[in-house]
Amino acid sequence: MAARKIVAISAGLGTPSSSRMLADRLGAAVVQELQLQGQDAELDVIELRDHAVDIANNLVTGFAAPPLAAVIDQVTEADGIIAVGPVFTASFSGLFKSFFDVIDNKALEGKPTIVGMTGGSARHSMVMDYAVRPMFSYLRAHVMPTAVFAAPDDWGSGEGTALADRVQRAALELSRDVLGEKPSSKNDPMESLPFEELLAQVQRT
Repeated sequence: MAARKIVAISAGLGTPSSSRMLADRLGAAVVQELQLQGQDAELDVIELRDHAVDIANNLVTGFAAPPLAAVIDQVTEADGIIAVGPVFTASFSGLFKSFFDVIDNKALEGKPTIVGMTGGSARHSMVMDYAVRPMFSYLRAHVMPTAVFAAPDDWGSGEGTALADRVQRAALELSRDVLGEKPSSKNDPMESLPFEELLAQVQRT
């Protein structure tokens, strides 16, 4: 079986950047989850800052230079994508948005996608719901239920941190989607009981 191709996109501007760190962490977690399920996977990480000039020129001319065209092909042909960028002025950065502006608006339809953002404070996490998700919904990507936001305080070491838990949950969701699996649903043991039995159990507690 051919290896699944996962592409992580980082719109970080610095070197190193927290966006790149989060993209790397998410990508590694997705590859690990796929391997645990017996599926080979390959991860490519794209730094948008390396293509910033080509992206700007593409917006003006409508023409993608060969290096940018190759990156766009990588993204649109991937089995799953991870998109991570920094919060700028209460929204995503211009570089992050501009890259997705130069991609055909139907090219990501149904594409399993994890969205992630980094910012200086946990209060910026709301950008995930009012800016990032709506953009990917417009592009008809299949965005995972778990979005991952990382503030400076989230960068703890080792397992068991809140960030590590979110990364793992998002990676599991993406790996299942890439493999066409539906998440298992555990029914509440009290869900189908008659009302009288439910009431009796409540009264005993």
